[in-house]
Amino acid sequence: MTQHPGLLRTAPLQGETTSSLICRIASRYGMEAKVLRSCWQWRNYPPGHDGGGARADAEVLLNTPGRQLLAGLCGVEEDVLARALRSWGQEDAKRSAGKDGVPAAAWRTGGAVAGPVAFGCRLCTARRTGTAVRVVRYAPRWERVCVRHGRWLLDADADQPLEYLDVRGVPEVAAAQRRWTGVARRAVRAGAEPERVFALAHAVVARWWEQALHWEHEAVWPQRLHQVAGGDAGGDLERWRIVGRDAVVFPEMVAVADALLDPSMAELVWADSGAGRPRALPADGMFCRRLGERLGRGWLGPLAATDHGGPLIAWMGSVIRQRRGAGGPPAYANDPWWVRQEHQPATMAGQLRVLGKEKRAPGSATMWRTVVPPEQRARIGSLIDSAEEQLLQLRGVQSGPTAEVAQRLLRGLGHSAGLIEAAWKRTAVAAVNGGVPLQEVARWADMPAEVLRSMLTAGGQEDGG
Repeated sequence: MTQHPGLLRTAPLQGETTSSLICRIASRYGMEAKVLRSCWQWRNYPPGHDGGGARADAEVLLNTPGRQLLAGLCGVEEDVLARALRSWGQEDAKRSAGKDGVPAAAWRTGGAVAGPVAFGCRLCTARRTGTAVRVVRYAPRWERVCVRHGRWLLDADADQPLEYLDVRGVPEVAAAQRRWTGVARRAVRAGAEPERVFALAHAVVARWWEQALHWEHEAVWPQRLHQVAGGDAGGDLERWRIVGRDAVVFPEMVAVADALLDPSMAELVWADSGAGRPRALPADGMFCRRLGERLGRGWLGPLAATDHGGPLIAWMGSVIRQRRGAGGPPAYANDPWWVRQEHQPATMAGQLRVLGKEKRAPGSATMWRTVVPPEQRARIGSLIDSAEEQLLQLRGVQSGPTAEVAQRLLRGLGHSAGLIEAAWKRTAVAAVNGGVPLQEVARWADMPAEVLRSMLTAGGQEDGG
């Protein structure tokens, strides 16, 4: 193909992926994107979904000649491209080591290059470029609302056809995005990174979202979900709960972030802990009660306060340790804005993959919370929490006479092992009673199916005893 720099000018959109820009240039030249991409020497194959099909969040890294070629094709100066394209200056050793002067490129996934990738608004693209084509751009979740057109722009990394959700009927979503600007400024003044504050709030609210199926008082989220699903999510509720989650709960994410940055809320946590006279956090604590009120859910406080092992309780623990000066040197565990890996919300792409596998797997197309009674889930959680507490206490007993230390360690470890075994058995029983084939549970437990069967039936275990 002969280059004609500037023949058809195609300006990049702010935050756009390089791959998206190449596709738009190809459209301007009236050719398929794969034909235009043949101008570069490629080091690998484009990333695809597990079931086949190209990923919308595919990203391109170019070497120096490759960037010069792209600038010529779109008729835009390189410094303009550098400001707009977040992947512009990134290279890797393999591509840089290529033959001098040859435009070369390598495929990546956008999330591995520069953060979350979402679809752009086609109507905004048409307004700026005159063509309503697909655009993919880097965008954090607090910038997902196209206020002009009332659209929540979805993650581009999932294997699903939607690019956006219509949120014109839920104006509080756009209002929350406007509110976030002030919350972010408050975070900076407090010495916290807005991104990390949002990540913690996201983790807290996403966890509530999973629990909300059993909240009889929750009426706002179901209404919003039906609205963004086009009026009725009932026909495919599991899928819509995955696709619509972040849009539906976004106002609460911003409200939680705002609350966690409020010094008066931290004072309530300190008071609930007993301040100078330490005590266990109460189920009717002032902090969680006030948090529920700020979210317009006066009934939420006790539910949040008793969600042991969740990100909100972890944040409260960090605040308390800091106030008591017992947190030790700065580290992840002592950082109130650190989100543990087990607390990080599952992505839409990940949840959709799991949902697809569950629907294909015999006996596994049901959700844990819909088949395991609340009291049984609570008992499993309590056993795990007790074992964790017992093991933490053992850290401080490794001093003194050898016999005494050994005795305390062995008794403590034996007690913890008993708690873990009880939790293990109850989990296996719940899985089998929930419809998962015993052979599958046995494989996960790494034991013969008949051995597991005999263990679960001993003493009526298979009946949930």
